Amino acid sequence: MLEPIRRAISFLRHRQILHKLGVAVSITVIGIACYVLFHMLRDIDVFEVIEAIKSTEPRSIATAALYVAAGYFTLTFYDLFATRAIGRNEIPYRINALAAFTSYSIGHNVGASVFTGGAVRYRIYSASGLNAIDVAKICFIAGLTFWLGNAAVLGIGVAWHPEAASAVDQLPFWLNRIIAVGIIAGLVGYVIWVWIRPRNVGRGPWTVVLPGGPLTLLQIAIGIIDLGFCALAMYTLVPDEPNLGFVVVAVIFVSATLLGFASHSPGGLGVFDAAMLVGLWQMDKEDLLAGMLLFRLLYYIAPFVISVIILTFREVIVGARSKRLRQAASAIAGEPQHEAVYVRERNEPGA
Repeated sequence: MLEPIRRAISFLRHRQILHKLGVAVSITVIGIACYVLFHMLRDIDVFEVIEAIKSTEPRSIATAALYVAAGYFTLTFYDLFATRAIGRNEIPYRINALAAFTSYSIGHNVGASVFTGGAVRYRIYSASGLNAIDVAKICFIAGLTFWLGNAAVLGIGVAWHPEAASAVDQLPFWLNRIIAVGIIAGLVGYVIWVWIRPRNVGRGPWTVVLPGGPLTLLQIAIGIIDLGFCALAMYTLVPDEPNLGFVVVAVIFVSATLLGFASHSPGGLGVFDAAMLVGLWQMDKEDLLAGMLLFRLLYYIAPFVISVIILTFREVIVGARSKRLRQAASAIAGEPQHEAVYVRERNEPGA
């Protein structure tokens, strides 16, 4: 059953159909988002948005910041899990935390997080002895954890509140519920599939052993906790009235986040915002936009600035350390030469 699927994927890759399809999807999503934003924001009063930001309680902003911090803390376990899954248990948690935090915060903002996040991870992990194949495996396992968590949250949430997803995709309630049940069934099927016996993906040195059933459940739990904290941060910042409930906001938030990833725009800019405005149409647009801007500041901009500062200091320290090592090596290599010259001069006639 799997062999025809592998052949089909191989054919699509060979013809670059998957790449072209991905570009087409990204352009389509961005185009629709721009159209929606233009029609929804053309009557927005900028001064009201600014006033809404100013009137936001500092306590709410602080609470949202704590949820964001907890979400990024959970992200560090993506890399911790991934390095253990590929058998590199010697990598300390502090390296996992640095790689996860900087790669995700920079990838979220720059866009094309698969490449930008992978480049940041390689820069950090290569100093600990990991090669490009190891880093690629880590990126794959971490990405799998993210998508499993998304599937679980989206499947359960939409099955519970299909009207939340309908506000974004404009599909009937019953169809969204069927899709949600299908997502849950696929997730359960995957867990059973990897639980029965070890499963591999890739070929040769690129082969990755998929985590087994119990570890896959742990992956799903990590992803759910991460998304839960992010959704709580957004829920704290959106208007209190009307109170739609956390699950509804979480489903719309996750749907908007996935659309943002599909567009590959930096931080899902435009796409995420359009989906949130459409999904939470019951809320005052100025107040909702103020909450979204505060969330973007807390979740995207602040971690990005912190990551750039951390990586800059790290490069300075690593560069200085490398320079000292080169000077020490040169000094050690030069000492025997000076000693040999001294002995030769002592042995020359007339010395």
